[in-house]
Amino acid sequence: MSDAALAAGLDPATLGDLLKVAGSPGFDRWQDQIRRTGGCSDPIHLIGSTKTLDPATGTVLHAYTTDTEPGARLRVACGNRRASRCPSCAWTYAGDTYHLIRAGLTGDPAKGTPHTVREHPRVFATLTAPSFGSVHNRPGTRPCRCGTTHAEDAPELGTALDPTTYDYAGSALWNNHAGHLWRYVTIYLPRELAARIGITQRALKEQLRVSYGKVAEYQKRGAIHFHAVIRFDGPDGPDSPPPAWATHDLLTDALRAAAARAEVALPAAGDYPARALRWGTQLDVQPIGAFGNGQDLTEQAVASYVAKYATKAAETTGTVDRRVGNREALILLNIPEHTRRLIEACFDLDKAYPDRKLMAWAHMLGFRGHFSTKSRRYSTTLGALRQVRADYRAAQQRAALGLPDPDDHPDATTLTVAHWAYAGHGHTPGESWLAANIHRDIQHNREHAREHRAELADDHEGEW
Repeated sequence: MSDAALAAGLDPATLGDLLKVAGSPGFDRWQDQIRRTGGCSDPIHLIGSTKTLDPATGTVLHAYTTDTEPGARLRVACGNRRASRCPSCAWTYAGDTYHLIRAGLTGDPAKGTPHTVREHPRVFATLTAPSFGSVHNRPGTRPCRCGTTHAEDAPELGTALDPTTYDYAGSALWNNHAGHLWRYVTIYLPRELAARIGITQRALKEQLRVSYGKVAEYQKRGAIHFHAVIRFDGPDGPDSPPPAWATHDLLTDALRAAAARAEVALPAAGDYPARALRWGTQLDVQPIGAFGNGQDLTEQAVASYVAKYATKAAETTGTVDRRVGNREALILLNIPEHTRRLIEACFDLDKAYPDRKLMAWAHMLGFRGHFSTKSRRYSTTLGALRQVRADYRAAQQRAALGLPDPDDHPDATTLTVAHWAYAGHGHTPGESWLAANIHRDIQHNREHAREHRAELADDHEGEW
C-alpha cells in the first residue's frame, strides 16, 4: 500500500495518516463501511444503536451499537448528486437517472412502464438561451470572430469578445427565470396540440397525454439550457397507445410553437429596464429511435447523455459549488473573469429583484431551479429506485442475521427500535485517499461486469 501511495505522489502528512489508518485495529471494518457507501468522499458519521424485537414476546432478536465500530461511528453515504462534491454518490445518482430516463424510453415493467412505450412517438429536445453578446467559439472550420482558431479546450471559449458590451445582467436574469420558461412550455404544448387537431384541451386529455423527463446543463458562456425527452402517451398514460394522429412531426411542430410563445415579462426595477425573457432561436428537436438506424438517436444514447449532465452544475464554467458571500471572495477563489462578472451581476441585481434571491444563487450564475425533473407519468422516480436499493440491502441483512423475511413469513413481524445522532462527516487525508481508491475499484468492477453482460447479450442475439 505504501508503494502505491508513494507512486501517487502523496505528501508526507497524507502518507503518514494513511499508514496510521491502515495499521489501526479496526481497519478491515472501516473498509467494509466505506465499501458499503460506495467509496463516498464525505460520509455522514452516526452514533447510536438499534434493537430488533419480537413484538409478541419482547425477545431481542438482534442488537447493534456503534460502540464496537472504528472510532465508535457508523459511516453512511452523503448522497450528494454533485460530482464536484462526491464522485461516488454522484456516480450512483447518474446511474439512477440513467435507469429513470431509459425506463421511459424502452419500458421496464418492474419500474411501472410497459415495453410498448418504445412504439410511442418520442423526441429529444434541446432548448437554449438567447444571445447576450458575442463570445469566443469554434464555428466549424472557420476561425472565431476574434480571428483565432481555438482549440477544443481553449479557456477563452464561451467568454465574451467584448465584456464591456456583454449583457451579464440579462444572462443572470435569464438563468434565474429559466425554470418558469420551461413551465410555460409545458402549459402551452397541450394548447398547441389541441389547436392543431381542432379539439379542446379537455378533449385532448381524453385521447392523449404528454410525458417528459429533463435535465439542465450549463453552456460554456454560463447560460443554462435544457435537454428534454418528450413522449406521447394514450389517455391512461404509458399503458395506453397514443392515437394515430399523434406523430413525431406533430410533436415537433407543437413544441416549437410552445417554445416561441413562452415568455417571462420583467418590469423595470431600480436601474434595470423592463425586459421580456424568451428562449433562444436554437431549438433542436430529434426523434428517438427504438433501434439505431444511422439517423435517429438511440434510446441508450439519450439516457446516457441525460445521466451525464445530471451530476454537473455551474462549476463547469469555473465557478464554485457553494455560495459566495462577497466580491472579495471572488478574488480569493480565483474565478475566471467572465464567470466572475456573471456572479457580480447577481450581486448587483439582488437589490432590484429581492424576491428572486439572486445573491443566494450567485454561485449558480442565477439559476435556482431543479437540475432534473420529470412529469408524474414518465416513468419511475429516483425515490423509488433508492427504495429498491434499500430494500435489497435490508433483505441481505436479514438473511445474514437469520431474521424472518416478511414476504415469506407475513405473520412473523418484528419491531426495530433505533436511536441515532449526528456525529460529524468526512475523512482524514489518508482516509480520503483510501476511499477514492475504493470508489475507483467498485466503479471499474461494475463497468467491467456491465460490458461482460452486454457482450453475452450480443452473442445470444446472434444465436437467435
